[in-house]
Amino acid sequence: MNSENDKSALKVNPGIPQPPDINPDTTKKHCRKKKALSTKDYVQGILSCNISILSQAITLIESQLHEHRRLSADIINACLPYAGKSIRVGITGVPGVGKSTFIESFGNYVIKQGHKLAVLAIDPSSERSKGSILGDKTRMETLSTNPKAYIRPSPSKGSLGGVAARTREAMILCEAAGFDCIFIETVGVGQSETLVHSMVDFFLLLQLAGAGDELQGIKRGIMEMADAIVITKADGTNARKADVARSQYSSALSLFPMPESGVRPAVLTCSAVHETGIAEVWENIQGFIDTAQSGQYFEHNRTNQQMFWFYETIRDSLNENFFNNSQIKELLPQLEKSITDNKMTSITAANQILDAFFGKER
Repeated sequence: MNSENDKSALKVNPGIPQPPDINPDTTKKHCRKKKALSTKDYVQGILSCNISILSQAITLIESQLHEHRRLSADIINACLPYAGKSIRVGITGVPGVGKSTFIESFGNYVIKQGHKLAVLAIDPSSERSKGSILGDKTRMETLSTNPKAYIRPSPSKGSLGGVAARTREAMILCEAAGFDCIFIETVGVGQSETLVHSMVDFFLLLQLAGAGDELQGIKRGIMEMADAIVITKADGTNARKADVARSQYSSALSLFPMPESGVRPAVLTCSAVHETGIAEVWENIQGFIDTAQSGQYFEHNRTNQQMFWFYETIRDSLNENFFNNSQIKELLPQLEKSITDNKMTSITAANQILDAFFGKER
């Protein structure tokens, strides 16, 4: 059929040009580089309790980049005069004891008493991927939406002691922002978690009833560092077990000498779900702080903590500089091979590499 004779009532008109999938104005807006904040900007934001700037500052002090170290140090030094006016509480316990549930219930109660609360939650990092879930906010739904609460999850990054490497500095920034009560929730790995004791005013140990840990109370370790022990999940059929556990822990603690604080650790029970026993825990903490402040222990303890972290920072810096040294990086594999081939003892190899780093003056 000849196309010239083809006639149709249909006519296809050319369409209008289609808009781009992404609004170019939006692209320009989001690609615009943020203005770098100065030390003054950070400090002013923190002192005015700008949560966004506070979070950025904590991220900055947690950074491993060398160029961030100087800026973070300046921020911390500027905020230091405004810090130190809070009640610092360390909260630890075995996995499954209910730390997050307890902190949510306890934190809401503390806020109702007129306080502003910051929770520094340390999340364990994977030994393989080195990553962390950082999902503590999802387990504290009501507390995370409270305008008088600030929850900051941080990865442990393999740090010993159950606290992140910069937890103490983050605590200083939170205090400068006006939070007068600081909770530090640790990763809950057991008796290696003792560094948190060196940065808090009150060390709270959470325990489960019937978990087989009651008789472990007579052992030295984390138990003797606790300023109070709380038996969690004391509700329903578990209430009787909690009372038995409280009696056993009290008997175990009576074998310990009187703590330096002069206050014998209390053993309490609570149910975070039913919010029973929460008020008693807070009253115990306040009573401890009042007693410590009435004497010389409170200031003496904080002074000792500052000296501890002074030397701890020196050790961390030496460790970092040592293993990042190019000469050490080259020498380490050689000495490791000498040790595995039984050509050199570990002590000889250690002395040799330390001589290479420090010289003969050490």
